[in-house]
Amino acid sequence: QVQLVESGGGLVQAGGSPRLSCRASRRTFSIAAMGWFRQGPGKEREFVSAIGWRSGTTYYADSVKGRFTISRDNAKNTVYLQMNSLNPEDSAVYYCAADPERLSRATAAYDYWGQGTQVTVSL
Repeated sequence: QVQLVESGGGLVQAGGSPRLSCRASRRTFSIAAMGWFRQGPGKEREFVSAIGWRSGTTYYADSVKGRFTISRDNAKNTVYLQMNSLNPEDSAVYYCAADPERLSRATAAYDYWGQGTQVTVSL
C-alpha cells in the first residue's frame, strides 16, 4: 500500500507559478510511474502529466505542454508539478497518483491516489 499526500495548492493569480508536491509514504522502488491528474467543476478527471520513476520519461497533456513540468526526487519519494502561466481554465483539484506497473496516461491504470489539492486561478 502506498499513501500519497499532495501539497502546494491554493489561490493563485493568473500567470502565477505554483509548485505542487506529492510525497509517497514509503519507498517507491516498486512504483513504475507517478502522475498528476486534475478535475475541474462538473468535469471528469483528466490526465495532466506523468513520469517514469526509474527512467524519468515524461508525458504531458497537450493543454499543459510547455507550461507545466513534472519532476521527481527519488531519495525523497516525492514528485513535483511546476505550473507556469496559469489561467482560470487550470482551476481544479489536482490529484497525485502512483502506478506500480507502467507509465501511462490512463486514469484507470493508477492504483494509488492522493486526496487532492485545490488550485484556484483568479484573474
